[in-house]
Amino acid sequence: MTRKNAFYAQSGGVTAVINASACGVIETARKHRDKIGKVYAGRNGIIGALTEDLIDTSKETATAIAALHHTPAGAFGSCRYKLKGLDENRREYERLIEVFEAHDIGYFFYNGGGDSADTCLKVSQLSERMGYPIQAIHVPKTVDNDLPITDNCPGFGSVAKYIAVSTLEASFDVASMAKTSTKVFVLEVMGRHAGWIAAAGGLAAGEPYNLPIVILFPEIPFDQDKFLARVEEMVQRHGYCSVVVSEGVRGPDGKFLSDQGMRDAFGHAQLGGVAPVVAGIVKEGLGYKYHWGVADYLQRAARHIASKTDVEQAYAMGQAAVRLALQGNNAVMPTIERRSNKPYRWGVGTAPLKKVANVEKMMPRSFITRDGFGITEKCRDYLAPLIKGEDYPPFRNGLPRYIRLKNQAVPKKLPPFELK
Repeated sequence: MTRKNAFYAQSGGVTAVINASACGVIETARKHRDKIGKVYAGRNGIIGALTEDLIDTSKETATAIAALHHTPAGAFGSCRYKLKGLDENRREYERLIEVFEAHDIGYFFYNGGGDSADTCLKVSQLSERMGYPIQAIHVPKTVDNDLPITDNCPGFGSVAKYIAVSTLEASFDVASMAKTSTKVFVLEVMGRHAGWIAAAGGLAAGEPYNLPIVILFPEIPFDQDKFLARVEEMVQRHGYCSVVVSEGVRGPDGKFLSDQGMRDAFGHAQLGGVAPVVAGIVKEGLGYKYHWGVADYLQRAARHIASKTDVEQAYAMGQAAVRLALQGNNAVMPTIERRSNKPYRWGVGTAPLKKVANVEKMMPRSFITRDGFGITEKCRDYLAPLIKGEDYPPFRNGLPRYIRLKNQAVPKKLPPFELK
């Protein structure tokens, strides 16, 4: 096998553990210097490849790279940029080949979700369609937990842990104040089409706390009358309740409750603000005093309370991606395979990108209670192992000690390229 350099990039919304995957890729590649030369990271995802804005990770010490293991967000910058089809925009693909050739890149590792899998698949097709040898391996990541085939997605376990803990603690707070003040707390969480993150709030409703929690899933059309009846039942019985609502909840007409009429770079509806909508419904329908909060970036940035399981799996996916490439694979993604629940055991599998790209995995109906407002024991058994274990970062002066890499640029060899 000819020794080639590798390109690694992060895409889409970052997570508390995506840098652990980066660590897995870089550390594993460094152990195979006979087959992989340098690892160049794309500054701001695939944009870094198109604009030849590359970062030389070989300039970073082993200690700095190791520190990525406990550092949140994207160390090299991420982006929301989706390549069009080869026939639609041949210009971008020709540019990628120019950059890859100029820097002797033969491996492409793209760390992201469903849209990123699509980009990785398209890059893998360069070998067949344009005659350039490139092995493209997708490294799974998404807090939404909606990639198919893999049992779960790196990034999700830590978000689930954050939401479960936040729901638990906020419910304790509301319970303290319910007699004379707030009776309903509404927490908005991420999840455009799939309710995995919202489901995590339901973990606080089980033993030993048995807290009054109502969950609103994207998979269940919002029924205002049934929702108000459920909230009133909870408040009458317990004196208060917490509501965990996914940003992607839709009304009976199929429209997002929080659709602002805007679109992101991938063409998705720009969501946000469903918590005050739901809180307003509670106020108008029941007259209860309320508070609402939006977890937003906090849920995906909270490395201080990351799931140990999630951290280990994120690193393993980066490690496996390099191994798959060295075995000659192309257009594939390493996956997490659940071997057993009790005790929890998992291993690494492989999935073809053709079966991953642009496919969303929704929550099974069997994971949601019959009334549509809670999670079943089957769901609880699925979620519980994913949030287990603590992997605290080192602290200094009361704050987590995260790494900021030098991110030294690779000298450019080509003329500038303008994105369209």
